[in-house]
Amino acid sequence: MTSAVLSRTVTLDTPIQRGETTIATLQLRKPKSGELRGLSLVDLGQLKVDSLTKILPRVAQPTITEAEAANLDPADLLACGAEIGGFLLQKSQRTDVLDR
Repeated sequence: MTSAVLSRTVTLDTPIQRGETTIATLQLRKPKSGELRGLSLVDLGQLKVDSLTKILPRVAQPTITEAEAANLDPADLLACGAEIGGFLLQKSQRTDVLDR
């Protein structure tokens, strides 16, 4: 598996403001099975907000809080969710999606 599949960068339309620090991009890495504990794969696949706001703090660099994830612009949350959803596909499924 290539490193491109193991992590993705999402540029935020509306950066996260944390004090004096502005977070304009999030590096998302492929979650391990243990990081999915307490979450439904179906909910993640359907991009449910509650599931996305719980998984993002577990896989994002820089690390963000659940509250920061919940305050993301909806377009940014969707972009992050699409990348996370892609991580959940098997290699053959990713190829099928790209071929369409």
